[in-house]
Amino acid sequence: MGYSIGQVAKKTGLTAHTLRYYQKEGLLPFLQKSSSGLRVFSETDLGWLELIECLKETGMPLKDIKQYIDWYLEGDTTLSLRLEMFKKQKSRVEAQIKQFQKHLKKIEYKIALYNEAVKQNSLEKAVSAPKIQELKNQVYKTDKEK
Repeated sequence: MGYSIGQVAKKTGLTAHTLRYYQKEGLLPFLQKSSSGLRVFSETDLGWLELIECLKETGMPLKDIKQYIDWYLEGDTTLSLRLEMFKKQKSRVEAQIKQFQKHLKKIEYKIALYNEAVKQNSLEKAVSAPKIQELKNQVYKTDKEK
């Protein structure tokens, strides 16, 4: 089954402009056109779009995504290059996750602090509370260990 650019935009949340741009940049190598010249997206194209968005959302630049697609089109001679690219991206994502986990701990600390402040009707008293001090030490100790 083929999808129009409007249907794909609705399905993916991407704009028609973005879809045209991706095609222009060579990110949709299998995209076909109808006899009247309209883009016809296949399930394969939707799969490519899903991968493109995944890689983009994890910080991979479009030029690197294009490189992956070029390697894919070259065939099995580039398998090790593609594998290495995904291993590097995985490492970058794991580093991002680790950083976000640190940020989350700080946000959780602030939530605990302000819950205590609301309960005691005083930020000063909350900051002095032993459980808040302990939590603060746990959260900010991690930063000092870098």
